[in-house]
Amino acid sequence: MRAVTVWSWRELDDAIGDAGRSHGFHAHSTLVFRGLARSGYSHTSGLARLQGDYAGVEAHLIRNFRKYAHRQAPGPTLWDWLALGQHHGLPTRLLDWTFSPFVALHFATASWPEDDGLLLAVDSAGAHRLLPEPLRASLREERALLFTTEMLAVTAPDLHAFDRLGAGLPPFLAFFEPPSLDERVVNQSSVLSALSSATYQLEEWLGEHQDLALSWVIPAGVKAEIRQRLDQANITERMLMPGLDGLADWLRRYYSPGSIAYGDATGGASMADQDKPAPPDNG
Repeated sequence: MRAVTVWSWRELDDAIGDAGRSHGFHAHSTLVFRGLARSGYSHTSGLARLQGDYAGVEAHLIRNFRKYAHRQAPGPTLWDWLALGQHHGLPTRLLDWTFSPFVALHFATASWPEDDGLLLAVDSAGAHRLLPEPLRASLREERALLFTTEMLAVTAPDLHAFDRLGAGLPPFLAFFEPPSLDERVVNQSSVLSALSSATYQLEEWLGEHQDLALSWVIPAGVKAEIRQRLDQANITERMLMPGLDGLADWLRRYYSPGSIAYGDATGGASMADQDKPAPPDNG
């Protein structure tokens, strides 16, 4: 999909504001955001980055995560356990998003200062208009923009049931809010997405639904200005990742201006690790 290059904080802020006003849900924007520290990174799920027969091991990963993490109690549904696994780095089909463009911009600018970053926005309401009727009915009944884990579990108690809802239809994309597992989820205004096929990736969905997405390239030379504005607004590792790890990351960046390159440690739009570069096009 085409990305617009922005050349200043003001230009980007205006573009985000205009986009939000054109995708309104009552008084609120229906956009959700992802930030990538390098524009060449892809929106590939952690599960797909395993390569090989990754779809075949999805159920095994979830079953064993629940078995060995039984002392945790994220909630009663499979979707609660998926959110907990994603939160702690388990390879899943989920992707991380946020309602806050500034949170997403943090992850797009906190590392790799010499590389262009990317901010992606998707109209969640538009995506949900493409859902199978049972899921759309659930949203209508609750008058909700996004699903909760409980709402998803009523219609799709497991991933097999979720995938079967789309039988005979193009793969669909559903957004849900994770349970408040900790302050990190709350402070990052976290949102998760799930596609109805483990082997179908967001890049493909975006290519087929370009009218529902917007993206902005943040040139390397603009990152410092945006980073300064975010720091002034207290959008930092210390706030978004409460605890000693976030504090250490904030201090590392603060005292090493212009030289931080965390590699795969940051860059997704909240909880997950930075996405890997897109595979080469052999076509």
